[in-house]
Parts: sequence; C-alpha cells; structure tokens
Amino acid sequence: FFVDKPKHANMSEFEDVDNLLFAVPKKGRLYEKVCKILQGAGLYYVREHRRDIAMCVPEKVTIVFLPAHDIATYVSSGNVDMGITGEDIVAETDADVDVLAQLNMGHCRVAFQAPKASNIRSPNDLLNKRIVTSFPVITKKFFDELDPNHTTSIRYVTGSVEIAPSLGLADAVVDLVETGTTMKAAGLMEVGTIMETQTVLISNKHTKHKELVSKIHERVIGYITATQNTMISYNCPKNRLEDAARITPGHEAPTITLLHNETIVSVTALVKTKDVPLLMDELKEIGAQSIVSIPITNCRF
Repeated sequence: FFVDKPKHANMSEFEDVDNLLFAVPKKGRLYEKVCKILQGAGLYYVREHRRDIAMCVPEKVTIVFLPAHDIATYVSSGNVDMGITGEDIVAETDADVDVLAQLNMGHCRVAFQAPKASNIRSPNDLLNKRIVTSFPVITKKFFDELDPNHTTSIRYVTGSVEIAPSLGLADAVVDLVETGTTMKAAGLMEVGTIMETQTVLISNKHTKHKELVSKIHERVIGYITATQNTMISYNCPKNRLEDAARITPGHEAPTITLLHNETIVSVTALVKTKDVPLLMDELKEIGAQSIVSIPITNCRF
C-alpha cells in the first residue's frame, strides 16, 4: 500500500485486511485535537507504544500516523485513502486531492517576514532578493506571478526559519504565522501574506472506499459542528415568537413545542456556543423564561 513505509509500520498487517487507510499527524500542535476528532467520528483504536498504525474497531479503518508534511502526498498518490493535514501542505506539495472539509482549527497564514530595521515593507521589495523558507514551491509560484523574470533566490530549510536574516542567510523569510510571537522575538515583522491556511480533511480522488470516505466525512463534520454549537431551550410568550425566531433561527428553523399553558411555547434551537451569553440576554429582553443551554456531543444534518 505504501511507496515509502512509515517508520515501524509492519506492512504484512495490511495484506489480509481490506481497510480504508486514514492518515493523521503523528505528533505536533494538532495531534491531540485530531485524536479527539477521530474519537468523535467513532473511529476507536488503541495505539501501541512507538507504533505508527492502529486498527479501528468495529469500523474497517486503519489509522496511519505520519509526519504532517507527508500526508497530502500519500493521499494524492493513493497510498492512503484519506487524511487530515493543512491547506498549506496541500498547496506546497501540489497534491491532487479532494478537499472534503475545512475543520476550523489550526488557523494561521504563510507570510513574508522581514527584519524590522530593514526598508522592506511589501513582497514587491523582495523581488530579486534572498528568501529562506520551508515553503519553496508556493513561494516561487508567488514570485513567478509577481514577475515572471524575477531572479529571487529561494533557499529551502526545514526549521528555525526565523533566524536566517540575523545570520545573514536571507533578506527575509516565508513561514507560518499564528500568533506572531516567534516572529517578533526574532526581530521580524510581517510584510505580506501568500495564503491563509487551516486544517482540512482530504481524500484520494480514486479511492475504492468512496462510501466509507463519505460516511467518515459526515461523521467528522457532525462532530466539528457539535464542538462549535449548543442547543438552547426556553419558554417564550406566543406573541413574541417572531422575535424569538429572529434571535435563535436555529440550523433550519427553531423547534416549537406547545405547553399546557396556552400563552407560552417551548422553543429549542441550535446556536453558536460563543454567542450563548448574548443570546440569553436578548431572549430575556423579549420575555423568555427558563432559558438553558445544552451541550451537544455530535449531530447530523
């Protein structure tokens, strides 16, 4: 199944098992969040110590733990059926994959960073200068579009990109920026953006497990939606239902339930978790009572 075997993977384990292969980051800042997504999607497994594969039960899915930067390539080539990685990695590896969903996490940007003391204020100022980056492909594409005749030097490094200008190796760098803390500590400032990026769910375009890919896709979306939303329930005067529907429109429409008291109804709606305190205030103002928020763990639409 693999062109290059993941370290510690015993490929004989796959010979008699026609499982969907699902690649996820083996470590890094998103590892814990991805593990929660797998659990939320019902992909339960036990990963043995120092092992890079794990069988799911009862689903016919095998989780393959890979370096995040390799996942898009493995999915594109068909060595695995689907995976979770960054949009920046998909772009940098020029992977021909189906992007099934943005997972609304791992938000950052691939940005130009130059020394604060320099006269560089935009990517145009970097034409024909020296760039050090972990993203040589998309950096070159950016400059090729800016000026097809450019002679910009683009040097690839795998880590500690931000120190290149202070060592005299580059006039600027292209690197991921999330909070900007590392950039500022290195005496750099952001002078332009190549792309915004976040974590995505991807699949091979020709996988033979299309039905299972679709099912896992729906499960992942259901779990992600649940982590960002809450059910809110309250009693509302019938004559304020129009206001209530405006405040809490729900996914498609709020659910209205008749009560023994004919002057009020019970209303239930899906809302963004971050908006709950404000919505409760607004509902109170229109006369709503018994307002409660109810966490949800999963959903389907």
